[in-house]
Amino acid sequence: MPSRYAQWMYEWEHRLTSVDNNRVVRPLEWGVEWAGDWACRNGCSPGHGVENPLRFFLDYNRRIVATSDEFYSYKSPKDFRLERREIQVFSTREVPDPKLEAKVKGIYGEFLRFTSPVKTPHPRNDLVNARWFPARGRRAVVLLPHWNSDAVSYVGLCRVLNMLGIAVLRLSMPYHDIRMPADIKRADYAVSANIGRTMDAARQGVVDIRCCLDWLEEHGYSQLGVVGTSLGSCYAFIAAAHDPRIRVAAFNHASTYFADVVWHGQSTRHIRQGIEERINLEELRNVWLAISPMSFFEQFSRWPRKSLIIYADYDLTFLPEFSRRIVAEFATHGLDHKVVVLPCGHYTTGETPYKYMDGWHLASFLRTAF
Repeated sequence: MPSRYAQWMYEWEHRLTSVDNNRVVRPLEWGVEWAGDWACRNGCSPGHGVENPLRFFLDYNRRIVATSDEFYSYKSPKDFRLERREIQVFSTREVPDPKLEAKVKGIYGEFLRFTSPVKTPHPRNDLVNARWFPARGRRAVVLLPHWNSDAVSYVGLCRVLNMLGIAVLRLSMPYHDIRMPADIKRADYAVSANIGRTMDAARQGVVDIRCCLDWLEEHGYSQLGVVGTSLGSCYAFIAAAHDPRIRVAAFNHASTYFADVVWHGQSTRHIRQGIEERINLEELRNVWLAISPMSFFEQFSRWPRKSLIIYADYDLTFLPEFSRRIVAEFATHGLDHKVVVLPCGHYTTGETPYKYMDGWHLASFLRTAF
């Protein structure tokens, strides 16, 4: 039986999960057409997978993992520019918080914009957006929020890092906030029942991180890192596994396989509901192998870096047993890492007092890790 504290925490997590009541259950779509521009095709066209899409993605993922440097390669954009505009929230809730909307009204920020090397059918999504928090010196990080985050989350952490002399690019992940296509109200295209589109979104997220590093290097920042939370943590890990410039990495919530989070996680129950009659967990794990951190520890181990792994003891989205397995992999590979376990859950990490505990650990690590 769970302790009283555990029961209280689980009930709190359930309440926070239920705030978003606009999740949509969609049926499984293979999305073979999304593979049209991918590398690692080995001579196979997207049409090759139409007759047996499961086999197509099983084979394709194995090729990607074997030659992942090619899959996550890119050509650096030529249209980097800074844009000053009024801050907007871009809430994904059914009813946005009017107090938060009012809080940012009339406030302006500076944003890095460029065209993503990964092209999608959504031009709005392909114009990358990263809010710029400059600081003097040579240290800088790319910060990736959680899935369905609004555009003002983590701003407090960015400002704290600025006070520590660390510049921050807070990246809007694919299909999030200003990049969200007009036909959706949540970042459903980033993680969904569409197999190919979810892989493409992850590939775009990783490539966009690396492009941000290009811009930071061009502007004199030579000590570079990443900070990712939840889905952002997944993208950050894969980027670090394929880019030697990332010497410091903080993973705020970490898990093993992309499919395991979708299958078991509280916040993705609607996705499982739409797909579980047509695909099982083992198959899902293998058709999303190329966007799973567990697939890339050998690549991650190629370069020295310091890492921080934070997970939550009462997490119902990134289950603690998955996070502990990630920690074990870091130890098995002899990687330089620190582990912090928070006495809360996934959603409650963003609540008082746990958000301050989380922020303190992140800031303390980044202050000394470079």
